[in-house]
Amino acid sequence: MLDYYFWTTPNGYKALLFLEETGLEYRIRPVNISKGEQFEPEYLKISPNNKIPALVDHDPVASATPVSLFESGAILLYLAEKTNHFLPKDIHGRAEVLQWLFWQIGGIGPMFGQNLHFGQYAPERIKYANTRYLNETARLLSVLNKRLANRRFIAGDYSIADMATYPWTYKYPHLQIDLDNYPHVRRWFDTVSDRPATISAYAKGAEINTVPTITEESKKFLLGQTAEVVNQ
Repeated sequence: MLDYYFWTTPNGYKALLFLEETGLEYRIRPVNISKGEQFEPEYLKISPNNKIPALVDHDPVASATPVSLFESGAILLYLAEKTNHFLPKDIHGRAEVLQWLFWQIGGIGPMFGQNLHFGQYAPERIKYANTRYLNETARLLSVLNKRLANRRFIAGDYSIADMATYPWTYKYPHLQIDLDNYPHVRRWFDTVSDRPATISAYAKGAEINTVPTITEESKKFLLGQTAEVVNQ
């Protein structure tokens, strides 16, 4: 049995897509980040960075001791290796998937996240910051669009690279861009959106989070973290 600590953020949906694709036995453990539940002592034992998602595998391969992980990319890689799904075994295929997985983790996630922050949630409009992250969003989408020009998915067959990238692309209505300007990304996005596991994952998320995550009250938990918060 897997316990998946989840909230309805792009990073949260990554492994939920994997779990729905594979049919693994799992339980969703909601962590309402808008209420500060990510700072609960029991959760911090699993996720010391006080972020979601996190995973506890109570039946790991070749071990009697549960395995716990935080960081969405690490969770995807762990699940792929545990199940032998969505990550090629051959050295070339594996390398191709991993480089695009880490491209998402190092680029798409941080840059799209800053786009959202300065475009949607910052208390004041900072033109330089907004322009900087909007330009980087457009650049990364152009990289992805070029990559997808002659292939159906990002790295060979559908893989953890697609699962990592899709939930951030799902936020495109809030990223100040028109996805139709990236026709190969749009085609890929629609293809992944139509997968039954994608539909199921987002339906489960909608059942869990029925109110907006970002409110004036929640901003103190989500946008105001400092070293003092960690050291409490």
